[in-house]
Amino acid sequence: MQVTSLGEVLFPTFPLRTERLQLRPYGPDDFDFLLSLESDPALLRFISWGPRSEEQVRVSLAQKLEQTSLRAEGDELTLVMVLDEIGERVGDVQLTWTSREHRQGEVGFITHPEHAGHGYATEGAELLLRLGFGELGLHRITASLDARNTASARAAMRLGMTQEACLRQNAFCKGEWTDEVIYAVRADEWRAARRS
Repeated sequence: MQVTSLGEVLFPTFPLRTERLQLRPYGPDDFDFLLSLESDPALLRFISWGPRSEEQVRVSLAQKLEQTSLRAEGDELTLVMVLDEIGERVGDVQLTWTSREHRQGEVGFITHPEHAGHGYATEGAELLLRLGFGELGLHRITASLDARNTASARAAMRLGMTQEACLRQNAFCKGEWTDEVIYAVRADEWRAARRS
């Protein structure tokens, strides 16, 4: 994996690769794929925003086109997961640099329904954990999700994350109060799990 890390700045060389996936930034030709993710009510049922209109997806894509490195606190690195064998897009993963002082980040992932259940989100997010802990020097990475989203909870646990909190009725999501669950893993825990 080619990564330029200048102190606390991260500039990956793309595509990044896992066993089955290529991870690369969004490009202008990814509009239809992003529309399929961000306009699907069933896929977004556990996410506070959406579904989005075509115009809203155009704005979202414009933002994602800029999310190719981590230069400062608050930056997001958002990458399309492409199935290496056939070149098909299967979802995206994101690493957000949430605190420079406390060396914290947050990981997120979404898988297209046609490709759910194959572990792609876990595989892509695992690579982002490696970047966050190894290249950026983060101490702790979290994942926040709707407590009803059991598939994402399983992915977080496969990443070595532990549930640290349940914020009861923390969000009003699509007409109802929902619980938010926080998962996290520290760098030392993540490294120990990879050694064993």
